[in-house]
Amino acid sequence: MKFELQRLLKRDSFGRVELVRSSPSDAGGAAGMLAIRRVACGGSLPGSALVARLLLNREARALERLGAAPAQDSVPRILERRPDSLLREYVDGVPLSETEALPVDFFERLAELVAEVHARGVCHNDLHKEQNVLVGTDGRPWLVDFQLASVHQGDSRARRTRCREDLRHVEKHRRRYMRTGREPAGLELDLSRVEPLKRSLAARWWRRSVKPVYVFVTRRLLSTRDGEARRRSDGPFPRWTPALGPRRR
Repeated sequence: MKFELQRLLKRDSFGRVELVRSSPSDAGGAAGMLAIRRVACGGSLPGSALVARLLLNREARALERLGAAPAQDSVPRILERRPDSLLREYVDGVPLSETEALPVDFFERLAELVAEVHARGVCHNDLHKEQNVLVGTDGRPWLVDFQLASVHQGDSRARRTRCREDLRHVEKHRRRYMRTGREPAGLELDLSRVEPLKRSLAARWWRRSVKPVYVFVTRRLLSTRDGEARRRSDGPFPRWTPALGPRRR
């Protein structure tokens, strides 16, 4: 199946992300199917293409592991994999940072989805970014961008730590979107009765030792900012819509 470029969505030091559409002849004469193509071509920095391919392989491995999981309903499928590119399903939705409406139980559904992903031995490891959580047209959560995901065989301390970190970030988003003045009517979040969020030892080490170097490299040397899609603290925050309820099996 051939795909034609529709729009460049993102370009950084590791490559580019494109919105593509299948040619009409490959779609039975229809307008064509939309898809997302990640191209690991690297940038001007020496070795960036190699790093980009390693990240591409991590994403492909995670999505392949999730291919037969119930969570696949909310994780895009791989359509085509090549050494330097990955074609995946297009998700009709918007990032959490841009949505104008959220179901009142959105974060409960998001936590369930993340738990399903964990049950298949995959940890996302990048859920602090609001743009990696999409809100579908039906209001349900989707997870995208598995470049930093890890795949685990069986249980281990590393897996348990990463699972806790994923769920901690879900809770951080929930608190931010539902704090006093933003919460749905009758669902005020009483933080005094909720156990404080605690970073793991690995997360604390990253924040104090690695993150300053990471920020210097990405923002000063590569001129990129991973956190640019976070919703502004002064809003506007989304309006609340009726609950979704658990996904049917």
